Amino acid sequence: MARAEWGFNGRGKWCSYKRTTLIICTINIGVALYVLRSLYTSLYTYPYNDSQNAGFTYTPDQIRKMEELIRIRKASEPIELVKLVKKIKKELSSEERVFELPQHLKQKITDEILERLRRLNANANISEQQEAVENWRKEKLKEAKHLTRGKTLNSSILPEEAGMLARALKSNWAKLSEEIGLWMPVEIINEEHDDKPEGAEEFEEEILPGRRLPPECHTELHTDYDGSAVRWGLTHHKESAYECCQACLGHARGAKPGEKKCNIWVYCPSETGCYSPDIYEHKLGECWLKYAEKPRLNFKDQYSESYRNSHPNAPLIVPWVSGVVSS
Repeated sequence: MARAEWGFNGRGKWCSYKRTTLIICTINIGVALYVLRSLYTSLYTYPYNDSQNAGFTYTPDQIRKMEELIRIRKASEPIELVKLVKKIKKELSSEERVFELPQHLKQKITDEILERLRRLNANANISEQQEAVENWRKEKLKEAKHLTRGKTLNSSILPEEAGMLARALKSNWAKLSEEIGLWMPVEIINEEHDDKPEGAEEFEEEILPGRRLPPECHTELHTDYDGSAVRWGLTHHKESAYECCQACLGHARGAKPGEKKCNIWVYCPSETGCYSPDIYEHKLGECWLKYAEKPRLNFKDQYSESYRNSHPNAPLIVPWVSGVVSS
């Protein structure tokens, strides 16, 4: 084996290639172990590094504390409460969902309500009308529930329609009433001092909100009469049907010779406005004063199915209130 000789002050030391190679290998192994340890540390701390501070590494003690905090946070989460809140939200959303009824079922509902109202006396007041409609709703709801439970009844409702009808009558009755055009006047009860003189004549029962309409107004609910306008309703608003009727009577009394005298009044009592086939938007309080030599009905009680097919925005029930007075 070849040898190399180094000399210093006359003394010599021999070093073989084998020993040199061993030293170099040892150094290389040390460097490799250091590099591997650095890579392992950087990979272990990567999930906890901020994206903007990628060069920063946490100590093992900091990592342990963060893991402990994450475990505590997960353990303290109100899992049952979260589940309960999600369940309540789901129930509320299902209740708020509007169940759209087919047109033929809406028509059937409208016919039955109108038939129930026609059975009342001609002098039935608002409370009696409201009670009749509410009794019908309860009876129909009970009938629909029986059908959904599989009970056989002599009913005009199809079993497959019973479920959606029950939901509409129970949770979405107000929405359904609006869709079919059912408007029931609200009875206003005012407490007044009983200072009327003895023997004074009692007024008739209220028909519409506001003051009682006298017999000469000939008030008809869910009715729209045709005629030439002597006062344009879009710019002529009144607080109640009573005031609209009085406006018509006053116009007739004050008309000059040869002028058309109002003998028809048409009033919109609905808070959501009243439908009309023209291009205008008719709002609560509109009071149309009209004249016709021979008053003729435009619509009565409800719009026909053929009319609604050609006018999709039309409700089922006529929302207007009218009266034909003596000119």
